[in-house]
Amino acid sequence: MKYCLYILAFTVAFFSVSCKQNPVADRIYQNAKIWTGDTANPEATAIAIKDSLIIYVGNDYQKYIGAQTVIRDLHGKMLVPGFIDNHTHFLDGGYALGTINLRTAKSVQDFISIFRHFADSAKGSSWIKAGNWDHEAWGGQLPRKEWIDSVSGQHPVFINRYDGHMGLANSIALKLAGITKNTPNPPGGEIVKDPKTGEPTGILRDEATSLIYKVIPEQSENELDDALQKATAHALSHGLTQVHDMGSYGGWIDMATYRRAEAEGRLPIRIYSFVAIHSWQKLDSFVKNNGWGDDRLHWGGLKGFVDGSLGSTTAWFYKPYLDAPNSTGLQVTDTNLLRKWILAADSVGLHVATHAIGDHANNWILNVYAEAENLHPGKDHRFRVEHAQHLTPADINRFAELQVIPSMQPYHAIDDGKWAAKRLDSARLRGTYVFKSLLDTHANLTFGSDWTVAPLDPIAGIYAAVTRRTLDDKNPGGWFPDQKITVEQALRCYTVNNAWAAFQENKTGKLKTGMLADFTVLSEDLFSIAPENIRDTKILLTVVGGKEAYSIINY
Repeated sequence: MKYCLYILAFTVAFFSVSCKQNPVADRIYQNAKIWTGDTANPEATAIAIKDSLIIYVGNDYQKYIGAQTVIRDLHGKMLVPGFIDNHTHFLDGGYALGTINLRTAKSVQDFISIFRHFADSAKGSSWIKAGNWDHEAWGGQLPRKEWIDSVSGQHPVFINRYDGHMGLANSIALKLAGITKNTPNPPGGEIVKDPKTGEPTGILRDEATSLIYKVIPEQSENELDDALQKATAHALSHGLTQVHDMGSYGGWIDMATYRRAEAEGRLPIRIYSFVAIHSWQKLDSFVKNNGWGDDRLHWGGLKGFVDGSLGSTTAWFYKPYLDAPNSTGLQVTDTNLLRKWILAADSVGLHVATHAIGDHANNWILNVYAEAENLHPGKDHRFRVEHAQHLTPADINRFAELQVIPSMQPYHAIDDGKWAAKRLDSARLRGTYVFKSLLDTHANLTFGSDWTVAPLDPIAGIYAAVTRRTLDDKNPGGWFPDQKITVEQALRCYTVNNAWAAFQENKTGKLKTGMLADFTVLSEDLFSIAPENIRDTKILLTVVGGKEAYSIINY
């Protein structure tokens, strides 16, 4: 009897195993060089997907083939998890794709010529915005309203420096905003005035820009939808499957635009949407009423500002700027208020990210995050410092100790490196964009672009992190080369680490069975080409949730 029971048990087990079938894939990509981001299964040659999920990553894919399975031969091309950008101003970037571009201006004459050409083609008396000029490109002279007044026509103008921390208004815009020689500087901002006449030059720094933004008409839903469509197409063409959006309009208009697009089936990319820190109570109520979103669009993040930027000489340092010896920068937000908002928002479970550029700003925000950790020890805060650009040696170790995420943008290093020495001494520059030092301390370093400040292009970011060759080609061995990192480290910062920074480590960021089928195919194997050639790599295919969202590949 006992023997019969053994036979019966064996027979049931045999038929159970025999009848169990592997899921049939909708699509299989094979003959690829796959970097998975999964330390338990780091390399593979094939990936199988069904619906929106990965069902297999490995080499033996035949058992997932069914009658309807589409098999794609990638001919040895590199396939990686879909890139994630940790910091964008997504709608603003989409809008900028369709307006004036002053980033190419290399002289005062270029600036005026480009502006005149655009203004002549602009309709009626519409606002002219964006621009993204860089005064360092023509030696550092700030533009003045007189440069554009005579060629503006009836258009009010507010064109920003590419970092977004400074802008140029023409006389019409200044009049609409009521800005005169008697207008005082608002807290956290500066109205630049002519030292001889006292009249505004047209340049407004940081919080002073809000005086202009208050009188610029809000964009219509159609205009916002158009900006999103442009931004999305641009992102997918650069291999991005997800962006973290820090907002272009305080965050709420942005989020509403994304929600409208998702409801109408017009959101082919994943978005983590942040709103302004001062609205934390509104976000708390919104989450309680609407949840946290879904895999396509989620929210719960708050963005605050400590200081300005290096390029606008408004980043907050302990010591003065070399080229502005009377200034140590600005505290853009009242620090007492900002501290209260951060601690309150964290206490209700919202996710806090704070912009900090200068060494003083970074120290200040780390101290506040440490205070929050002491109030709620052991909590999974995942605090973020956006940019974490200039750090003192003592503060480098604190990111890992406090489990604070340095949310950095490597392209800034090869851009700022062209001129940063005129602002800061060598001791401070050694603490600039310290990618390797942060990774060596086991900080969860993440990468992105800060688009439109830098190109929405992970390949350019990987190139910057690996080579640190400045854009003027004057540092072929790398600007502070001891901070160069490996290709694999850079890839991880754009994928695995970014997923963790958005509480999505179990869904995206790596290629693993059961996770969302987000991946990108590259024209080159980043591990085998010379580092200086990384920037020439093209995106061949972008897949989001199992669907080919962008493709120029020939199978």
